[in-house]
Amino acid sequence: MKVRKKKNYFVIILSIVLILINIGIILVVPSIFKTEEKKLEKLQFSINQTATNKIFIPLLAVDENGNGKIVKLFVEAKEGKGSVLVNIDNIFFWIDTQESIRTAKEVAEKILNKKINNTDLIYNIESDAKIVGGPSAGAAIAIATIAALSNKTLNPYVAITGTIDENGNIGQVGGIIEKAKAAKDFGIKLLLVPKGQSKYYEPIRKKECKTFQYIEYCIITTELKEINVEKEVGIKVVEVENIKDAMKYFFGNA
Repeated sequence: MKVRKKKNYFVIILSIVLILINIGIILVVPSIFKTEEKKLEKLQFSINQTATNKIFIPLLAVDENGNGKIVKLFVEAKEGKGSVLVNIDNIFFWIDTQESIRTAKEVAEKILNKKINNTDLIYNIESDAKIVGGPSAGAAIAIATIAALSNKTLNPYVAITGTIDENGNIGQVGGIIEKAKAAKDFGIKLLLVPKGQSKYYEPIRKKECKTFQYIEYCIITTELKEINVEKEVGIKVVEVENIKDAMKYFFGNA
């Protein structure tokens, strides 16, 4: 009888052990699969991040009060269908900026010698002030677009202001002094400006008076005073004629 009881106890204990093992398998195996799934998700996220290239470049602008401002532009290129997506908040130059972006994309295609049919371009423009003068951002937008599409990084100490045409030529803009001051305050070391705009001339009025027989006669004349932007602001300024000229400073060791 005692032997049978011992056998029964053994069978019961063995059954309990088997049940616990099965419960452990049920609990542990799914967690293993979840862990592997998370690893796979992280790997896929890493691959997706590698497949995109997000570029930052400061845009130089003038606000509604005539002060130079920095507008933050982020350009992202990722696999897609050739769409152009734009997110602009709190900015006056919406229509001008759309045209600059369209031209920048066209210039990038010509310089890189390829049609962008399988890549989406996402432009995110951030500003904390009302900004005017959208066309002057054209050159910077073109540089950032080229960098995003060619997976290159930009020299963070270089900035540019200038309009852009479909051939990549950089045109003149206003507010150079104000933009140069904003660039310097932002930490920029080198400012690229359109041809002929590293200096400008400011009209100075002079009044010269003479007295003849108790009558005072005054003559007012206007002279042009040359203002050197580099010396006036204390930032290195270089003139560039087109996007290819500018690329040497952004992608090289300027």
